[in-house]
Amino acid sequence: MSRIGLKVINVPESVTVTKNGNEITVKGPKGELTREFDPRIKFEQEDGVIRFTRSNENDKAIHGTMRANLANMIEGVVTGYKKELKLIGVGYRAVAKNNVLTLNVGYSHPVEMKAPEGVTVTTSSATDVTIEGISKQVVGQFAAEIRAVRSPEPYKGKGIRYADEVVRRKEGKTGK
Repeated sequence: MSRIGLKVINVPESVTVTKNGNEITVKGPKGELTREFDPRIKFEQEDGVIRFTRSNENDKAIHGTMRANLANMIEGVVTGYKKELKLIGVGYRAVAKNNVLTLNVGYSHPVEMKAPEGVTVTTSSATDVTIEGISKQVVGQFAAEIRAVRSPEPYKGKGIRYADEVVRRKEGKTGK
């Protein structure tokens, strides 16, 4: 039984949810998101409450996924999503200008990354990067791509990590 799929979604006053075939559009104060949903799951909206129902028991997984995706879309257009990254290492620094992030993380050349549409990249200091947007998937994916440029290594802890990430450290070699 999909417990997540059976939960109802309360739609705030400032948000409008419209369905056109299999495509659901969510409009809110921060913007608009559109996503195509699986036709096996039925969508019902009444009095500011949305319910998803499935036709058979084989669709449990997609039932919960669709409900979670729509809830994330609603939260995104109301409050937005934010990921924070930290650069740890001597000489590691980041500069964001015109939504292009330039990373100097120990390579012989700077790494430049253009932010996707709808995502804002800012740097509050040389080692702190903030990624903001209305789509949870796009913000998380771009943060993961930045982290993959120089993943944190376990011996000295150098690299790019999420602000709340804990890197398990290894001891390393011991002398004789």
